[in-house]
Amino acid sequence: MVVTYVPLTPAMVDYDAEGRLYSPAYGDVYHSPSGALGQAEHVFLRGNGLPERWRGRDSFTVCETGFGLGLNFLALWKAWRDDPQRPGALHVVSIEGHPFARQDLSALLARYAPEPLAELGRSLAGQWPDLLPGLHRLEFENGAVTLTLGFGDARALAPRLDARVDAFFLDGFSPERNPEMWALPLLRDLAALAAPQATVATWACTGELRRALGEAGFDVRRAPGYGGKWHMTVGVARAAGRSAAPAPRAGERHAVVVGAGLAGAGIAQSLAGRGWRVTVLDAGRMHGAPAHAGHLAAALTPVIARDDNARARLSRAGSGRALARWRDLPGGAAPRVCGTIQVERDAGRSAALAGTLEALAFPADWVRQVTQDEASALAGLPVARGGVFFSQGMLVQPGLLIEALLATAGVTIRPGKAARVAPAGQGWQVLDAAGVELAQADTVILANAAGARAVLSDSGLLAPLPRVAQMHALAGEVTLVPAQALAGGPRCIVGGEGYLLPDVGAGCVVGSTYVHDAAEARIGAEGQRVTLGKAAGLLGARFPELDALTPGSLPGWAGWRAVLPGRLPAVGQLPHAPGLWLAAGYASRGLSWSALMGDLIAARLMGEPSPLETDLARMISPR
Repeated sequence: MVVTYVPLTPAMVDYDAEGRLYSPAYGDVYHSPSGALGQAEHVFLRGNGLPERWRGRDSFTVCETGFGLGLNFLALWKAWRDDPQRPGALHVVSIEGHPFARQDLSALLARYAPEPLAELGRSLAGQWPDLLPGLHRLEFENGAVTLTLGFGDARALAPRLDARVDAFFLDGFSPERNPEMWALPLLRDLAALAAPQATVATWACTGELRRALGEAGFDVRRAPGYGGKWHMTVGVARAAGRSAAPAPRAGERHAVVVGAGLAGAGIAQSLAGRGWRVTVLDAGRMHGAPAHAGHLAAALTPVIARDDNARARLSRAGSGRALARWRDLPGGAAPRVCGTIQVERDAGRSAALAGTLEALAFPADWVRQVTQDEASALAGLPVARGGVFFSQGMLVQPGLLIEALLATAGVTIRPGKAARVAPAGQGWQVLDAAGVELAQADTVILANAAGARAVLSDSGLLAPLPRVAQMHALAGEVTLVPAQALAGGPRCIVGGEGYLLPDVGAGCVVGSTYVHDAAEARIGAEGQRVTLGKAAGLLGARFPELDALTPGSLPGWAGWRAVLPGRLPAVGQLPHAPGLWLAAGYASRGLSWSALMGDLIAARLMGEPSPLETDLARMISPR
């Protein structure tokens, strides 16, 4: 489906004459005057047969329309926490067209969340995302409770959700005030996500709503209401929804990941964090050269586009997942949030850039336009031109990051170079060039960059994948410059035509080159002339010590990028080879895609709600 970009309109804090939290846009209050906790427990929990229905289950998934302050979510979370027979995992997907800003939400929860929910409310506010359209994954209780927040119009988001829903909470402003939230098209999109015997509950109880729910696929009835309301509506799905995510694949929770770079390490962490045993095959360790060893620093910065295209949406989602997944890693493995200045290509593009930011209407504390003087002040160095500043731009040390991800409990690393794969029982075996088995599992994931194409070809599995067949390797190098040559280096990332990174203790990394048809990835004088030239082009003044550096005399790092047409990755299960997955073609965005794609694969294997909308997932599916 074609997705037209619509900017978010945040909720405004307002109160009616009786002091109740009120929406001027819809002319309605946010929760029952009789108490939000009581309504949540009576209408949404007991109306869906909870907590009894989730007992004996490995996981349970709820879908909610109208997140508001999150009081229904907090009540559900508390019920899960209080139940000794709770499922191992609770997943909640909630759509909100007009989210509150983080500061407003925190203040409102402090005022409205009753004491039993206060602590949980503070945890929710602490993870509340920036007001950016799309899906945002929040994790609590060490990942046992997840909240997938969809910011945007429910009519546009609901048909693009990928989930297997056990219970629906239909909330939001009244049908009279916001009829589209209760209309048949949206209800049909929700019913399409229903797991077998899924239930639905809502405080609303008009005859028109019951008829619409019945037409959408639910058998509904009236039940005693709450807070002065005579009735509410409860029901059960007549059949499983046609779009419901498949149930988790039965079998041993063991996966073999081929490749120990950014792709493989991100997958390994996501699976191991969900209790999987993960065997990672690393060709580099056969020769004492782990992936990205010596790669001291790289930048992780989202991109923006006026039409908010797939690459922009994926990079935004990916940078958010990376920060959430990696912020607590030990030592230098955690990203350093220092911000990124993206310098304009030329001074004449300022008006076009301003128009793009105005059309997107993203929060200014996430991205904003900066003049040359403002950019220079942020960087602490003279910058060539103005541009945009991403406050959450991250400096990452790839070598340390990968080692930390692969150190996750449950991950085992084996040296070995995969040459092909072959069916073995319910799964796959991975073989080396001599035909010796390296590993075997029900689930095998090829995350070995451009090497995945050769494995698929030699396994007779490449023909149905014409886009993957076009994957090629592109060499590149970065250079380490003494910080004193740049007056100590920039305080934030400076990017544009190339990039210049803050000092990591050993110096400042500048990059990078793109070499087609290279026989090897190596450090050399020509590459260093390019990287030093790009760094100089980002600066608004000459630095004599930088100019005096001799190309070819500096340390650096060289490696390969796996590139696919369109520069989007290929991630997903191969349609013609169940149990065999691909995660390759990350190009120059390995850091942006690593955590997100790891969670995408893990969510599918576990039957969790997807962290990506279905249209984005289709764009990157192997083909």
